[in-house]
Amino acid sequence: MSSRTILVWFRNDLRVSDNEILLEATRKADQVLPVYCFDPYYFQVTPAGNYKTGNIRAAFLLNAVADLRNNLRRLGSDLIIRVGNPAEIIPQLAEEYHVNEVYHHREVSFEETAVSEALEAALWKIKLNLKHFIGHTLYHKEDLPFPIKDIPDSFATFKKKVERDSAVRPVVQMPDFISTPHISDAGKLPTIEQLGLEEPVIDPRSGFVFVGGETAGLLQLKQHFESHQLLNLGKTARAMGQHGYGSRLSPWLALGCVSLRQVYWEAIGHEQGHHGANPIILELLWRDYFRFMFKKHGSQFFNAAGFKGEAPEVADNQDELFEKWKNGQTGVPFIDASMAELKATGFVSNHSRQQLAAYLVRELKVDWTRGAALFEERLIDYSPASNWGNWTFIAGVGTDQRENKYFNLKPVLDYDAQYIETWLSSPVSNSSLQGASI
Repeated sequence: MSSRTILVWFRNDLRVSDNEILLEATRKADQVLPVYCFDPYYFQVTPAGNYKTGNIRAAFLLNAVADLRNNLRRLGSDLIIRVGNPAEIIPQLAEEYHVNEVYHHREVSFEETAVSEALEAALWKIKLNLKHFIGHTLYHKEDLPFPIKDIPDSFATFKKKVERDSAVRPVVQMPDFISTPHISDAGKLPTIEQLGLEEPVIDPRSGFVFVGGETAGLLQLKQHFESHQLLNLGKTARAMGQHGYGSRLSPWLALGCVSLRQVYWEAIGHEQGHHGANPIILELLWRDYFRFMFKKHGSQFFNAAGFKGEAPEVADNQDELFEKWKNGQTGVPFIDASMAELKATGFVSNHSRQQLAAYLVRELKVDWTRGAALFEERLIDYSPASNWGNWTFIAGVGTDQRENKYFNLKPVLDYDAQYIETWLSSPVSNSSLQGASI
């Protein structure tokens, strides 16, 4: 009887714990072949002049993939790393290693689903199946109290119904051991220069450095709850962390270094209030909402008119205004400081993101999709559903058709003078992000 081999294609699920497809593959196959592809498509320059992936997020991703390989090796396995189109690379590996089936987690954005469809078609030609798993949400699709097509477009209604009628599944166990075929060429991790980007630097004005990978993500999860165990969650956002940054877990969530379920059950375990009122669980619910909305509505989130049928008014000189906003030269201290922080670190608080988007759309009257595309390049925690979903909401063209009131910028003008002073000053010195290893 011949042995059975399953190829596990890692995408935005860069972890060995609470990873259903990895555990399922070890149970259904004699051998498991883990693979990660750096797809050049995501490192190109767009027609608008932005990178699909900026160098800060790329560095975080490189660390995450390196950590995944290390964790797989601890389980007796390895990770094949390739640079190229998955629809070409994975079928080649499947034939070379006599693979019987390919597993992966399904994505929802049209670009990511197009990659899956291309691979599925290529595998079909060699009579192999691409099995799809659902694993990027807090609530499993099959546990929702409604089919995808009937999910409420209102977040408030969605939240109320899933909290009342659904339950979060427990995390799945990590495999004790992963048997892998002999790999003749596992491949080297590419350098950031080989991905077509410049090596980023650590800005000394930032008091926090994000390091990619499951190891660092789980450590951040643990440290967050340990440091906030006695915190009264009813206090102001500033009490949640410097400048209202909260848990800072979103970069690890975006790449799946840590799962939403792991965060949820950690929060429940620390008894931080009722789960409907917990700020972290509320964040997880927003991530679920936008992801399910993407599944329901597809590419409408990328249209300037969104779901309203009419795009917001734009200024005649929006090119000039966008450049001022992009470069932090609007003359509004909080806006300019936030843009400086975003450019230097790849991260700003949710409060800053809302204010930046509102100012661009409502005050400067610039096409909101230009801001969303810039965030796609610069955010270290970029994920399509959360980014584009939030921008449509701020622009007033999202799935929730209620009129989106303009954010009151008056408090912003006086908000956190120390923060503004820090980010409007020049950095003293820089050091390489590559030195921030796990």
